[in-house]
Amino acid sequence: MAYNLINLKINKKTRAKNIARCKEKGIVLPTFKNMIDPQTTPADIKKKLAKTGLWDVDPVNLFRITWHNEPIERGGGFKDVNFVEIPKEITGTKARIIALAGKWFPCGVHKVGATYSCLAPALVTGNFDSVDQQAVWPSTGNYCRGGAYNSALLGCSSIAILPEEMSQERFNWLKTVAGEIIATPGCESNVKEIFDKCHELDAERGAHIVIFNQFEQFENYLWHYQVTGSAILEVTRKLKIKPENVKGYVSSTGSGGTLAAGDHLKDELPWIKIAAGEALQCPTLLRNGFGGHRIEGIGDKHVPWIHNVRNTDMIVAIDDQDCMDTYRLFNEPEGKAYLKSIGLSDAAIKDFELCGISGIGNMLGAIKLAKYYELTEKDVVFTILTDSSVMYASRLKELDQKQGKFTDVEAARVHSGALLHQSIDNALELGYYDRLRVHNLKYYTWVEQQGKTYDEIKAQWYDPEYWKQIPANMEKIDKLIEEFNDEVASK
Repeated sequence: MAYNLINLKINKKTRAKNIARCKEKGIVLPTFKNMIDPQTTPADIKKKLAKTGLWDVDPVNLFRITWHNEPIERGGGFKDVNFVEIPKEITGTKARIIALAGKWFPCGVHKVGATYSCLAPALVTGNFDSVDQQAVWPSTGNYCRGGAYNSALLGCSSIAILPEEMSQERFNWLKTVAGEIIATPGCESNVKEIFDKCHELDAERGAHIVIFNQFEQFENYLWHYQVTGSAILEVTRKLKIKPENVKGYVSSTGSGGTLAAGDHLKDELPWIKIAAGEALQCPTLLRNGFGGHRIEGIGDKHVPWIHNVRNTDMIVAIDDQDCMDTYRLFNEPEGKAYLKSIGLSDAAIKDFELCGISGIGNMLGAIKLAKYYELTEKDVVFTILTDSSVMYASRLKELDQKQGKFTDVEAARVHSGALLHQSIDNALELGYYDRLRVHNLKYYTWVEQQGKTYDEIKAQWYDPEYWKQIPANMEKIDKLIEEFNDEVASK
């Protein structure tokens, strides 16, 4: 049965307004093909990018929504996929752990891709009015940053929603691009409060807003399936990794979007294991649990509507203290000195700046998966560094105040405990009924609270075509974008 998972119905009147807006501002929209292979970017766009800063609020930066940006702050072109291999001196595993690096996206976070994938189809179909409506970006941190940034590039008004306990760096930067900022109660695990605020806004402003809810937008799933999944496969080819040696993919549950890259990998490499990560302090998938935690940006206390649970092979719960300690190890002077003393090069230590707190959580999850399945030197596990250390500097001061100065003794303790001795406890391999249990948790959030139907939640589990139909939307959307761009360019 076909489901209307991505709305591509055309609203001609609003589409015409969006064309006029893009014509006025000289905006060209990239296709999925451009994001997967940026060498297909038009020559005039490449020329402009050579003079543009990575974080500049310039619509030409839409073409930097790719894993292939040259890793410099200003100018630059496109290169191979940005990734880092985590040194085995850190992981304590025999297997190789390779992580794609999100730092080199515009505004320093890979979520800029998922938000573009939600906004662009709505623009080119006319299901969002860039002139008279506000784009609402409900988030646990990075999604609203990417959404506000893309809205600014396109000249759209935006509303960023995120929990009040997110890092100060996020709020400071949002003030420079977002039309409105709404801080909801709690921390990254307080997702329902974000949904409640969306319902409030909908009741108050109705037709004046469009809510792009990452937890239910299949455009988010589509971007990671096609763009992130393709990038990982490209890395395997570049490093000449044999397909049979790619054994795992790990991502925090988050919105469910980044996990979709694992679905792409599993379609190509059906033997791989996909692990969904979460905070031990809020073990929703692991134990139907709840609570607050400090792994910023991953969201909790529900199962995202766009999480294909049938493809999830295991759950790994990460202690948030391990993440905070490892963040200090990678960023404090005493931590860097310790890393040098154990033989790591300056370049390897510099690479740890690519790790934000949730990226560290993903890395620890990859270590758990490698140890759980007793992977060997031939085996490879992939994961994602969603953002970088730049968004969390204020946390170092807070941790100094709460836990005391970070010393060389602390560095050795963290290296030994959080990393080398990261164990397989709080990891659960999922059988058929374990997965069904996790999937069934969607009912309480999405059917009871958010208006999804009983029939569709059953279809997500029992209809084999449900998830397979999503990737095919890429070609349809690319065609719509190309037609839109042609009309923008016409006299």
